[in-house]
Amino acid sequence: MSSMNRREFLQILAAASAAGFALDARSVWAAGKGDSLYELKKFGNVHLLHFTDCHAQLLPIHFREPSVNLGIGGALGKTPHLVGEHLLKAFGIKPGSIEAHAFTYLNFENAAKTYGKVGGFAHLATLVKRLRAERPNALLLDGGDTWQGSATALWTNGQDMVDACKLLGVDVMAGHWEFTLGHKRVLEIVEKDFKGKVDFVAQNIKTSDFGDPVFAPYSMRDMNGVKVAVIGQAFPYTPIANPRWMMPDWTFGIQDDNMQKTVDEARAKGAQVVVVLSHNGMDVDLKMASRVTGIDAIMGGHTHDGVPQPVIVRNNSGQTLVTNAGSNGKFLGVLDFDVRNGKISDFRYKLLPVFSKLLPADAEMAALIDKVRAPYRDKLGEKLAVSEGLLYRRGNFNGSWDQLILDAIMEVQGADIGFSPGFRWGTTILPGQAITFEHLMDQTAITYPSATLTEMSGEQIKTILEDVGDNLFNPDPYYQQGGDMVRVGGLQYTCAPDAKMGSRITDMRLNGKPLDAGRKYKVAGWAPVAEGAKGEPVWDVVARYLRDKKTITPRKLNQPRLTGMKDNPGIA
Repeated sequence: MSSMNRREFLQILAAASAAGFALDARSVWAAGKGDSLYELKKFGNVHLLHFTDCHAQLLPIHFREPSVNLGIGGALGKTPHLVGEHLLKAFGIKPGSIEAHAFTYLNFENAAKTYGKVGGFAHLATLVKRLRAERPNALLLDGGDTWQGSATALWTNGQDMVDACKLLGVDVMAGHWEFTLGHKRVLEIVEKDFKGKVDFVAQNIKTSDFGDPVFAPYSMRDMNGVKVAVIGQAFPYTPIANPRWMMPDWTFGIQDDNMQKTVDEARAKGAQVVVVLSHNGMDVDLKMASRVTGIDAIMGGHTHDGVPQPVIVRNNSGQTLVTNAGSNGKFLGVLDFDVRNGKISDFRYKLLPVFSKLLPADAEMAALIDKVRAPYRDKLGEKLAVSEGLLYRRGNFNGSWDQLILDAIMEVQGADIGFSPGFRWGTTILPGQAITFEHLMDQTAITYPSATLTEMSGEQIKTILEDVGDNLFNPDPYYQQGGDMVRVGGLQYTCAPDAKMGSRITDMRLNGKPLDAGRKYKVAGWAPVAEGAKGEPVWDVVARYLRDKKTITPRKLNQPRLTGMKDNPGIA
């Protein structure tokens, strides 16, 4: 992007304000920002732009970063397991700044009112165009979790996001939640909508019968005289974390050996830069970077970690940069390599927060968004209730949005205990804001939404908590198979994240009384992965609760009592 002076920037603010955007230029300039936030000078000759985990959010939103992101074992105190002041200190970010709001939960409510919403594809499009104007032939990489997470994505079978990504100019894409549209729909998009426009890559997806590649393992591009290979890595545990029956004939997995072969093949075909577009999660990427050689950078997603600078991982043949670019359209990663004589001599990286106040909407993208939303506008805009407290989801344990969902499904279904999946996606609601049907769908829009009521013994409940706890807190990231901890309603328990499998969950109590291992309890839940599971869509259950209450008081979080985490910088 060419340098923009103060007058030009204020003209943009004025124009955007005239177009209907609520702006407070004084608050932005008082923070010492403005045009400087997006003034990123071109460097080198290989340019990669990266977003991931937007979860189908076409419009600007609020999104609160976690206050609990625990690092266990070798990950203790290391990126990405730093929150709040610990993260600011590690990356030299000034407290109270616009970046501090982007990367942490600190002073979230006031900062959100000051700096406004983040993301939005029309604003992201403006930023992408500006960066590409200065970076000829820059590649735009989409890390996946793009076609799921909103009502319109669900109702259009992902088509709204497919069209938006083509207009945005995505070059290469990896996947995860995409596969919950079903394998036939994914292939339809890849073979028809994306053909000749977007390369959908995955080196780790094979057919279960003969082990044939389902998608191209990598995309080879010529950029300014340099051959660049972008290798795809889909979420390795998709058939475990999501319904197996939706992609019955495909295998996934981490597949380090195959990754090494793919890297070597790309190098043999002349690639001077090799990048992995990954949906592993950052801890898995860090381990992979130490084991597989010849990767220059892993541009990662899945864990929604907004990491300001890459982690440099040493391995047997050199080093690999490992990045993670947050979620919900909130960030755009910019990686510039200077390649000379066939080798990388230097790099620059910046993770840019996308503030809708500071980036005017791209007219063409805004028109597409209006068009795809128009048929659903009335349904999306229904006001279900007003929230008196902050509603957010993101963190190792219950957020207030999760708690609200639990409170609703337990009360409506008459349950003793509630379980809600440890999903990381979902927009944030500020105190005093109306909860619309669209906001509810932002938390629940999946293709297997059934609400359930099941009888479980105390022993079964402990087994579930132990299993999910091991998925999250296993010290070996290659055994971390899911999202955050299952959200729990009604039940109190103690959790020791650094204990061994089977010993993390103790002192389970219901209404102050110890849970009986042999007794049956009514447990409300949703999102069953078993084929043929039936039940009312969870959004209808929760919507009924919200319409009845009309006013939602601040939620009391049902957090576990943690042991052994006192000095962990991954907790506030």
